[in-house]
Amino acid sequence: MNNFSYERLHSNLQYLKLNTIEELLDNCLEIAARDNKTTMEVLDYLFEQEKKQREFAAIERRMKNAAFPVKKTLEDFDFEFQKSIDKKVIEDLATLRFVHNSENVVFLGPPGVGKSHLAIALGIEAVKAGISVYFTNTGNLIEKLKIANREGMLEKKLRDLMKYKVLIIDEIGYLPFDEEGAHCLFQLISRRYEKSSTILTSNKSYGEWGEIFKDHVIAAAVLDRILHHSTTINIKGESYRLKERKKQGIKTGNIFQ
Repeated sequence: MNNFSYERLHSNLQYLKLNTIEELLDNCLEIAARDNKTTMEVLDYLFEQEKKQREFAAIERRMKNAAFPVKKTLEDFDFEFQKSIDKKVIEDLATLRFVHNSENVVFLGPPGVGKSHLAIALGIEAVKAGISVYFTNTGNLIEKLKIANREGMLEKKLRDLMKYKVLIIDEIGYLPFDEEGAHCLFQLISRRYEKSSTILTSNKSYGEWGEIFKDHVIAAAVLDRILHHSTTINIKGESYRLKERKKQGIKTGNIFQ
């Protein structure tokens, strides 16, 4: 290869933004010449590496956009500790059929039992599959929706949230909603109904959602849309945080009595 062809090749790779191929090219050509690799083998290797790098970068972008507070995977989850969970149900959810069918998933249970862990883990599986995901705490979500509503921007905010194929709403029930917040959340759930998937976690049973919304009619309407196509995982086990505290021998008051 003469110098002109060599320089033009690198220039064209830069122009086409084939950065991984350009980075690997020189070393790959040296190895190919040494090991008598065919042109087809060299090209196959270089383009495969470019594809892998782009896939990795795309996953990283989707992970960043998802705004997960921590990274939690299904492999990290201790199903032996939480025996109330049917692992096969979680494995079926991990196939992401519920996303393709625009179905919902709800994790119920007391604090610390792994609801958010499983919600994030399913979100990460979706990200790896090329699906857009967004994670939000319920309190933050309601506040943003209310601000948008007061500024006459609620419709735009709802459209923005509809861009995500999977929306994770964490910790419903830790704080009650006012009338405006309940109305805004109802609008969001209604908009996503049968169009996109929503994963929710709550420390309250469905019968207590009327208290969260301070309106049993709106609560019933929200639940009707959430539960029409959904899977509910009711976790009845012990808190992981309490488990760790016990393991470390830490006691607070009469907590272990």
